[in-house]
Amino acid sequence: MDSHNHQTPPQTTTITTAMATKLKDNFVFRSKWAELNGAMGDLGTYIPIVLALTLASDLNLGTTLIFTGVYNIVTGLIYGVPMPVQPMKSIAATAISDPDFGIPETMAAGICTGVVLFLLGVTGLMRIAYRLIPLPVVRGIQLAQGLSFAMTAVKYIRKVQDFSKSKSKGNRHWLGLDGLVLAIICVCFITIVSGAGDEGEDEDEDENDRDRGEDGDNRRRDWRRIVAYLPSAFIVFLLGVILAFIREPKVIKGFKFGPSSIQVMRISKNAWKQGFLKGTIPQLPLSILNSVIAVCKLSIDLFPEKTVTATSVSVTVGLMNLTGCWFGAMPCCHGAGGLAGQYKFGGRSGGCVALLGATKLVLGLLLGSSIVKILSVFPVGVLGVLLLFAGIELAMCARDMKSKEDSFVVLVCTAVSLVGSSAALGFVTGMVVHLLLRL
Repeated sequence: MDSHNHQTPPQTTTITTAMATKLKDNFVFRSKWAELNGAMGDLGTYIPIVLALTLASDLNLGTTLIFTGVYNIVTGLIYGVPMPVQPMKSIAATAISDPDFGIPETMAAGICTGVVLFLLGVTGLMRIAYRLIPLPVVRGIQLAQGLSFAMTAVKYIRKVQDFSKSKSKGNRHWLGLDGLVLAIICVCFITIVSGAGDEGEDEDEDENDRDRGEDGDNRRRDWRRIVAYLPSAFIVFLLGVILAFIREPKVIKGFKFGPSSIQVMRISKNAWKQGFLKGTIPQLPLSILNSVIAVCKLSIDLFPEKTVTATSVSVTVGLMNLTGCWFGAMPCCHGAGGLAGQYKFGGRSGGCVALLGATKLVLGLLLGSSIVKILSVFPVGVLGVLLLFAGIELAMCARDMKSKEDSFVVLVCTAVSLVGSSAALGFVTGMVVHLLLRL
């Protein structure tokens, strides 16, 4: 037999090389401190929900950390943008509030949601939905989600939280290691460092300063550049970790080294039924609109050079839950709020979420579920600060609506979504208003 038949075709080699180059480029840090800072942008959403599920529903935190860490690394490698991995909020809310909705029902809800999203992706139906839904309706969903995050953040800052019951217990004290003064200082610090996040204006100011060439302006420009390089979110989060150890020094004794035991879930027929009715049905509209369509729209806005399609995002969300939920890992999705938060704090590549994923993976393997000890004493006000900026960044996406008609659709969709606490209801209302205006 001819030995040339065993040689790799040049075309295959070229494709393989191109894919390897793309994957390597997706992991390249644009700026080490900025990417590290950006990795903190999603924790204001992630930690409270995971902590609440662990305390209220006995979620296996160690398994969740391992699987979500792997999700972060894989999605960062695939997309090359700071694609977040967040809890499925509607399913989590049901699990926390309903004592009859336990871990088997939660996992059943995640698997069923994953199946639907996977099928919508591979059949091309999600791509059709992405093309048909008008931008003002998507912006309305983003604005509603962003404002919802911001209002939740203010509640975290002002009120003492009981995550195990998903309730507020009273006004937070001004002083103390988790007081209002601490939260206000963190807000001011991030505002000074990050500003409004409008990079274009900063670059214009730098250019004007160069043109003037005055010593005072140069010093001011240098000082502004030094401040801008500070990883504000990372510093705030690190402060929270230090304060947690100060608040409860004995927490170290509660650590147990080694990963949690991973077991295949046993889901009864009734758990499948309850999971689908109480978890999947309310979650699907939120996942389709915010976790897929809004994420793709926002990704195109922030990273026009990257290819993030509704089909691929829908498939990855489906696959995440079709694997992890069988082993007790929290149902997960992507989210526009997490993407906006990580971008706000400097995340610009897949390396940002890969770094976060590697950290989760190490903690899950090293400490397992015992890490809940430190999370339970982490200053909630600090988490509220991080969530506040993520919510505001997502809400600001609606600023590109120029016409009065588009703004009208956005605000109607937002108002209905917030008052009814339902993205699905806001979406339907927004679509109806949009069609009426066109007619």
